[in-house]
Amino acid sequence: MPHVTVSALSHPGPIRDRNEDSLVIGPWTLPCTVTENPQTLVFPLGTPLVVAVADGMGGHPGGEVASALVTHRLAVTGPVLNSEDAVRDALHTCNREIYEAAGVHGDDLATMGTTVAGVVVMPESLLAFSVDDSRVFAAPQDGLRQVSVDDNPSLEPGQRTTSLPTQSLGGALRYREVTPHLTASPLAPGDPYLICTDGLTDPLPDDVLDRLLREYDDARAVFELWKAAIEAGGPDNITLALVRVSDD
Repeated sequence: MPHVTVSALSHPGPIRDRNEDSLVIGPWTLPCTVTENPQTLVFPLGTPLVVAVADGMGGHPGGEVASALVTHRLAVTGPVLNSEDAVRDALHTCNREIYEAAGVHGDDLATMGTTVAGVVVMPESLLAFSVDDSRVFAAPQDGLRQVSVDDNPSLEPGQRTTSLPTQSLGGALRYREVTPHLTASPLAPGDPYLICTDGLTDPLPDDVLDRLLREYDDARAVFELWKAAIEAGGPDNITLALVRVSDD
């Protein structure tokens, strides 16, 4: 029977005092976890399955609150995210809920915000979505490719990321609409999809991601990617999930 395997890990990294990332896998949310051991879950292919990461904005109070709000909302609505419109509506709801929560908490959390990136796995297709600079990659045999879209200004030569996103969920004193990026593609059984925060992609260039995903599978690949990011300095929280659809 076709099934979806998801292996994931979330870790604060060696520099940060706390983990402001959150992770959702189907009905399960893992906010602000601290573990060096990848967790693996298996789901039957059928009902829409959402797998996503949210990276609370550094330098803004309440980043972990904003990221947890997003993953909780996606966990609740995941089974009905069966179209681009449904995913887009869910992300708009996440954005509104962050601003509403910031208003309740007053000045302490007034500018809390978060990124989000993920996929919805359906029987015949995969829908990738993102706001800000967390990323989704496909890793077929012909090479790694990014399928999400970064909300960043143009990068300088040799620079892989920037701290100045052009949009985020929350993150401003006054409500701002967002325009989520969505990309639908046919489902490719056997090919892995990597969903991650910039704690992975800042220290590791794409060729390293590609090499490790070719060399290792599933939970071992997640561990080796995390290990490589730590060895490269681990400047931020590191959260990643590897999704693979299998026919057996």
